[in-house]
Amino acid sequence: MPKIQIAQEPAADELLSTDSFALLVGMLLDQQFPMERAFAGPAKIRDRFGTMDPAEIADADPEAFADLCSTPPAIHRYGRSMAGRVQALAKVVADEYGGDAARIWTEATSGADLMKRLRELPGFGEQKAKIFVALVAKQLDVKPSGWTKVAGDYSKQGYRSVADVVDPDSLQKVRDFKKAAKAAAKAAKE
Repeated sequence: MPKIQIAQEPAADELLSTDSFALLVGMLLDQQFPMERAFAGPAKIRDRFGTMDPAEIADADPEAFADLCSTPPAIHRYGRSMAGRVQALAKVVADEYGGDAARIWTEATSGADLMKRLRELPGFGEQKAKIFVALVAKQLDVKPSGWTKVAGDYSKQGYRSVADVVDPDSLQKVRDFKKAAKAAAKAAKE
């Protein structure tokens, strides 16, 4: 399996590289929070909870799970609410994919099917789904027919999203791209 280097922490990146549910949870957490810290979240969950098994996470006591997700350093700036989203995601993966998150992308029959599967997941809106399609294509070499169409600009070469982060340098380039895009959007409104 390819080596993911989004969290920029060896243990967290190793988990992302070897556990498909951890990678999916990292993407779930990647909003309103620095991307490398979001993708380090699954390792914190595993270290505190003892496993990343979707069925066990789905069945965990919601209050206790929220406590472990919000204990500093929290998995997200909104640790308690994200704990609920992680459990909802875990339930879908456990119930619909037999606990194997990779089936979401490895069994997709097309880019459109992959997009549909991702959009059906709790916490995955249009943009997050597009980015994750690009992530599995660029970093895991999972490229169902039509993936570039559904991923849109995220499928292009360059440094647009977490899908393009492979080392500290590319992480900074993605940050710079996002900062420039926000500045351009702000300037367009003025």
